[in-house]
Amino acid sequence: MSTTTTRGVAQPAPAKVSKPRPRRGLRASSTFNFWLFTGPFLLGLVIFVFVPIGWSIWLSFFEARFTVTPSEFVGFDNYKQVLTDTNFRNSLVTFTVFAAFIVPATWALSLGLALMVNRLRFMRAFFRSVFFLPTAVSYVAAALIWKMSIFNGVRFGLANTILGWFGVDNIAWLANPDPPWYWLVIVTVRLWLQSGFYMILFIAALQNIPQELYEAASIDGAKRGWQTFRHITLPQLRATSTAVILLLLVAAYQAFDEFFNLLAKATWGQPPLVELYKMALGQNQNYGAGSAGAVVLTLLICVVTLLQGKIMGFGRGEESK
Repeated sequence: MSTTTTRGVAQPAPAKVSKPRPRRGLRASSTFNFWLFTGPFLLGLVIFVFVPIGWSIWLSFFEARFTVTPSEFVGFDNYKQVLTDTNFRNSLVTFTVFAAFIVPATWALSLGLALMVNRLRFMRAFFRSVFFLPTAVSYVAAALIWKMSIFNGVRFGLANTILGWFGVDNIAWLANPDPPWYWLVIVTVRLWLQSGFYMILFIAALQNIPQELYEAASIDGAKRGWQTFRHITLPQLRATSTAVILLLLVAAYQAFDEFFNLLAKATWGQPPLVELYKMALGQNQNYGAGSAGAVVLTLLICVVTLLQGKIMGFGRGEESK
């Protein structure tokens, strides 16, 4: 063993530190592992999302009837055709009103269910599952059940049977636009399908609220119920409420399945997507105008979402609230 001398005192020489051997194989590169797992999903996102979006924008500037590979450039003519189409404009106005009703109704019902389930001391998982299960049901299947069993307009339907117990005549729920009973059918089926999912989001947010806040409020004399809900629970749910409202707004403007199945032959109460479906896949098969309408609808959703986020303070830091 070699030694060194410092001021006449022999000391052992420092041992040589061996360099770690580089890892080989799949563990050698974290970048390779990242792309190995995310690559297929990213490829699917590009093929099935980004490419169709880009293709739709490209088609909106061409005369594309009965073809998706047009050659005649028409500029903004398709956008003029869409924006001057009475049915499409009426559908945008109608569904702006629809969003104004369905969004707060779903938000309130989801929050109410979350508060109720979160306060349970037994069978909490059971009721959480019961309210969440409708989200797994197909919109088409739910619409057909609502149409054929609950609101089918004859005296054997569930709704008319219950009304008959109180002496109320049968109501043709989906037959006429005046009075607009069809909105009750559409709103109830959408509430049933959506509320469970957003309830889970609110339950997760409720469980993250520190219990110390409620204990401090109780010491200060705040009563359990409306006071604690207004001054503690609701402010703590601000971020979750904003996200839920944004998701509900986007979903409202993208409504298609239940309307198409409930009001397939009707000329009233149709959403923008149904009008675009008729425009692009109807008798004329005008893919250019349909693509232009899709771009207009997307821009409208973005504008409404940004405005809602601005109002609700989405993305602000805690210090700026």
